[in-house]
Amino acid sequence: MSPFLAEMLGTMFLIVLGNGVVANVVLNKTKGNNSGWIVITFGWGMAVFAGVFVASHGSGAHLNPAVTIAFALFNDFAWASVPAYLAAQMLGAVMGQVLVFLAYKDHYDATSDTGAVLGSFCTSPAIPNPPLNLLTEIVATFVFVLGVLFIAKPDSSLGALDALPVAFMVLAIGLSLGGPTGYAINPARDLGPRIVHALLPLKHKGSSQWNYGWIPVAGPILGGLLAGLVFKVLVQPGAA
Repeated sequence: MSPFLAEMLGTMFLIVLGNGVVANVVLNKTKGNNSGWIVITFGWGMAVFAGVFVASHGSGAHLNPAVTIAFALFNDFAWASVPAYLAAQMLGAVMGQVLVFLAYKDHYDATSDTGAVLGSFCTSPAIPNPPLNLLTEIVATFVFVLGVLFIAKPDSSLGALDALPVAFMVLAIGLSLGGPTGYAINPARDLGPRIVHALLPLKHKGSSQWNYGWIPVAGPILGGLLAGLVFKVLVQPGAA
């Protein structure tokens, strides 16, 4: 499988299962309605496991522009491959979100809370405060990417990343740092579905909150770069 196809399919799995569990919890008349934050964080962890497992052999399973950019700067990933990885991640995120919409179409129609509808597409802050919201995304992504850099093993049987440890990392971040902003920690995970929300003919649409949309893009990229720098300087000083 080509790296482009692997990143696209892996990110599609990530979003259809990750935002799928959010839809199951927040939309009306689902079997999982109001089942809570633990279900969402566990579901996202399993979504990451599935996405990484699917893509690991083909691409190393970045599934996240913050990871790809950090790897290109600090982990010997070829810059020439970055545009294709980012495009595949965005396309996969859009595809995954469309599948969530199709699977939950009746429940979207039955949910008049536009905030809940938006929450099954992308993130938003519990308390709007752009500087602190940005800082939260930087901190959460710093922890995530630094963890990924420790987990990454070129000789792994699953490819560059091991699926289960990465899934546990995302579960831990969701439980510990997800409360303020919903832990996007991935620009494609937020931006792709937010675009889908803006374009789809949802019955109860509401705002796509583009005034906030830059934070889950900029924060993860900055957090990923900081993690890569720390890893290179402190963990691999000879390679800095």
